Formats: sequence, structure tokens, C-alpha cells
Amino acid sequence: MVKYAGINKALKGFRDKKIHAGKATIGELINTAADINIKLSDIIIAESMIQTGWNINEFFDRVLNVFNHNLRALELGLKKGHSFLLDRVARDLNESSIKNGAVLDDIFINKSIIYTLATEVGNHEMGLQPAAGTGDSCPYTWLLRALIETESDLEKVKRGISVLLKVSTIFRSGKTTTGCNMEGYGAGSTATAACLVEVAEGTPKQIEHAMVLALSPTIAVPCTPRVMVPGLCANHIASAITTGNNAAKIALNSSMKVNVDIDAMISMAAEVHKKAAPIITEINVKWMRPYFNKNEDIDKWVDSKVLSEERKSAADIKKESSDYMRNIIKNSPPIDNPFGDVVVGGSSMAVGSPTNMGRIVHELLEGEIEEIKIELTYDLFVRRAINVPGILMGAVFGAKTDDIEAYKKVVNYVKEKGIKVTINKVDTPEIQRLFVRTNSGRYMLDSRNRGGGRITIVDSAPSKEMAIKEAKKLGIVIV
Repeated sequence: MVKYAGINKALKGFRDKKIHAGKATIGELINTAADINIKLSDIIIAESMIQTGWNINEFFDRVLNVFNHNLRALELGLKKGHSFLLDRVARDLNESSIKNGAVLDDIFINKSIIYTLATEVGNHEMGLQPAAGTGDSCPYTWLLRALIETESDLEKVKRGISVLLKVSTIFRSGKTTTGCNMEGYGAGSTATAACLVEVAEGTPKQIEHAMVLALSPTIAVPCTPRVMVPGLCANHIASAITTGNNAAKIALNSSMKVNVDIDAMISMAAEVHKKAAPIITEINVKWMRPYFNKNEDIDKWVDSKVLSEERKSAADIKKESSDYMRNIIKNSPPIDNPFGDVVVGGSSMAVGSPTNMGRIVHELLEGEIEEIKIELTYDLFVRRAINVPGILMGAVFGAKTDDIEAYKKVVNYVKEKGIKVTINKVDTPEIQRLFVRTNSGRYMLDSRNRGGGRITIVDSAPSKEMAIKEAKKLGIVIV
């Protein structure tokens, strides 16, 4: 068919240029598309068809259907959802009227931001299917719904979403530790920019420029405080929309030179993310810790000395912040002389992976559970109010990461059954360990958190081999 001529040309290009589907980088796909004068979506769709064996109609059906659960979460957040962090922000904004511009006068972007927030609220009510994490699933889901509501050409929507999903898979693989630059903000901005340029029928090179521009301001941005502190995440994930849209419009409507290859940009983001996240997270948690949501039932399982130290630390931080600010203000200029001389020139992890650790151990267990010990690296330990229920429901019930009912009831269940629980902090990054004693034996899983529900298995009892086997049976991604 004529409208799929570009896809057929791309399939031929894979053969002629001997490109191995699934092994080419996004930069190589962009350059190939530019060389043979086709859309980026053409070559992305062709690659997926080669990998999966789908025909074009099957491919498009699959692309839209992968959003089914997350669209339901969006709808829940928009109509009646209430988030423990974001309250009912999406409902409030929606009731202020999309058309009246509760956020922006641009109807499409206004819808987009409200739908993104609705998806995040829905995430806190019924969970989301994560990409790099649950953060970037929010802008991805809004984009599909907003495009379907505002774009008359469904073919363009399908192509744009195909490009978006390709970008999302790269960030899912590239993210190895906590950090919003490789999840909600960074991944969301980059995928949004690529999708919007594709829908606007921009060139492959314009898509590359838009992705580079979108990713740039997100480098090394952390997310740890935002997933435990009320409110902050709202503007974080909403910024993925505005940043991605800005980048798309700049790439489409200006001749500004952008000479950074997207492969280099994403590689830099991934490496910065891996090395900077532990340092940035430590500083963020230090200042934000007093404002984290707490769960008194879970804190009962933590050593009283640790809790006492946390209370003292919270009080100290509030005083330290005032002292710190006084030092800043001391050197601030008066507002009638604010500027210096002219200068020429210019400058989704907490719950999914821990729960899957619990699910694997559950499959190894024999007998009735009597005792559970959990060891978590620092940034996971301070978020225990949200990850411990996940670990427990995985270990006790074998519940999947989307089982919100099990998540809500497991803490009380464990208390009623008299199961002894201990939660310890480990200073080594990425560690999550689970030890379970039953009336039949002892079981253990030593793993590393990789975000997006993925883990690395280091050791296990009865055996590492058994743990890997069970993980594969459960469909858990081991990296």
C-alpha cells in the first residue's frame, strides 16, 4: 500500500544495509532513515515487524493496546482518584475546566498536563505498568489520550506513539539507579519531544535535535524526595510535557544548530545518572527527610534508636536550613542593584523491584512464615513506608506488583499473624535483601535494585539457580 511505502522501503533498507534489527542504536536508525529519505517511524515500525513477525495492522493494534492499564489509571485519577502525595490535583484542575486553561491557554498542552497528573494519581491508587519507572509512564499515557482527542489523523497518532515507545525502551534499559533524569522528567521529556515532532511530520534529524534539546535540562535531576514528599512530583512530571513540547517546537520552527548526537546525549545522561545519583540522593534525602510521609505501623518494626536518630535529624535539619539560608542572604545584593556586570557569551524504583524480590522468595518457600528480615540500601530504607508493604505482599502472598488490595492489607495481616519483621539499613548502594524463616527452613535472596521492576540476583538460598528459574517463570526481568 502507498501509505506504507516508507515501511517497505525501511524493510528493504535493513536487508540492503545489513542492519540487525534490535541492535542498531537510535542514532543509527535516525541516520539510516535520513539517508534513505523515510520517516523515523517507518524504520522503527519495520524493525519491530522484523523482530516480532507482526504485520502492520497487528503492530498498530499492539502499540495502542499496551496502554490499556495505564489509561484506566489515568481515568481513575481524573474522575475520583486521591493520591497520598498529590491529593486530588488532577480532579481540581479538570474541574477548573480544560478549555479555560487551568494550566495553560494551549488546549492540547493544558489537557496533557492534567492527564499526566491524573495518571500519577491513578498510579497511587491502582499502580502503573512501568517503563524506566512509573514516572515516565505518566507523560506517555497522557500523550496517547490527548493526541487521540485532538488529532484527527489516527495514522499520525500511531506513528508518533511508535517513536515514543522506541525511545521509552532505551531509557528502560539505560536506567540503573534512582533518578528522574532517566525516568519521569528525562525520559518523559525526550520521548514527548520525539513523538510530537513525528506527529508534526518532522524529519528524522529534527526528531534527533528535539530529543537532545529535551534531554539536556534533565541531566542528573534526581527524584527520590519527590516520591515521598507531598506535592513535589506534580510539577516534576508536568515539566516533561512542557520541556518536550518546547524542544519539539524549537526543532520544528528554527534553524538553530544542534550538533550533539542523540547516542552521545543519552549515553552521557545514563553515566551521569549512575555516578551522580548516590551523591545527589544523599543530599536530597538529607534536606527533605523531615517532610517524608510516614507509616507508624511500619516504623514499629524499626529499631527505636534509629527512629530516635531520625527525629533528631529532622529537628536539626530545620535549624540547619535556617542557618544555611542566613549565610546565603548575607551575601545577597539589594533588589535595587540585583545584577552583576554584563557578561558577553553564555552555560520508577522504590516499589516494583523490591516487590519482585519478595515474589521470588515466595516461590522458594516451604512451610509457614515465622520471621522476615529486610535489608535495604539507604535511599530505599528511607522510603520503607512505600516499599516494605510491597516486599511483604510479594513474600507473604506472592502478590504481583499491581495488586493494590494486597498492598493495602498486608501490613495488618502480618501483624495479626504475629510474624516477626525486622528492617535494617545497609550503606552499600543498590542493595535489597530478604531473609525469611519458616517452620520448615530458612530462605534468602540477595539482590540489587535496577528500577522498573527489574533486579539483579547476587545470591540466594536454597540456591541462586532456583531463584533465577523462579524469576523467569514469574516473568521478572533479571539484569
